[in-house]
Amino acid sequence: MKRSASFLLGLVFLASPAMAVDGLVTVPSSFPVKETIDRLEAALKGGNATIIARVDHAKGAVGAGLTLRPTELLIFGNPKGGTPLMQAQQTMAIDLPMKAVAYEDPSGKVWLSYNDPAWIAARHGAGPDVAKLTEAMAASLKGAAAKATAP
Repeated sequence: MKRSASFLLGLVFLASPAMAVDGLVTVPSSFPVKETIDRLEAALKGGNATIIARVDHAKGAVGAGLTLRPTELLIFGNPKGGTPLMQAQQTMAIDLPMKAVAYEDPSGKVWLSYNDPAWIAARHGAGPDVAKLTEAMAASLKGAAAKATAP
């Protein structure tokens, strides 16, 4: 009985438009990987984020003589958001700046994933004094992700 309940709960969870597993927020994209990351980059820049790097993992795989479905990583941040988190718990620097990855699954569906800022804070044992900041960061990321993935 427990297995069937867990299975049904899992199906409901997977059917939702956004999934969050162990702090990883994943949303479906209506666009190819490159366009999803282009759109995310534009949305983040519009929100005053700094784009630090963009990594095309599939291109890197080709350079190593391997293949990988389209997979692009965007590294971005804003010191006004990240610095107070690191002041609260300096180990958060390992998870900052923020990252988002767009990838194509085996069926050809494109997804965008990023770490939930509240999960990062909890992972590092930051106190409740950063809750408002992580909520604001999460809302900003959710908005940027929607701009990147929705038609």
